[in-house]
Amino acid sequence: MDKNEALGLIEQKLQEYRAYPYSKLEAMMGSPETGELEGPSGARYQFEIEAFWDSRAHANIRVIGSIDDMGWRAFSPLSSDFIMAPDGSFVGE
Repeated sequence: MDKNEALGLIEQKLQEYRAYPYSKLEAMMGSPETGELEGPSGARYQFEIEAFWDSRAHANIRVIGSIDDMGWRAFSPLSSDFIMAPDGSFVGE
């Protein structure tokens, strides 16, 4: 698996979620999105995006994206994340 390609893909996917309002991320909780992506090399990857409370309910939301090559890497996927505050700002950035 090309780690740079995989991380680039999951970062790109997370950009879509960074554009969501807080309310939409909150509504996603308990319903992770999964799917497949194809990298520029033609390699296929599977991903999962999940939103959950970062520390306590109705506070910051953490969104984590993980990606793997549908092989052994599935046991240890690569991941990236961001945290959104209720006011729509990004925590730690």
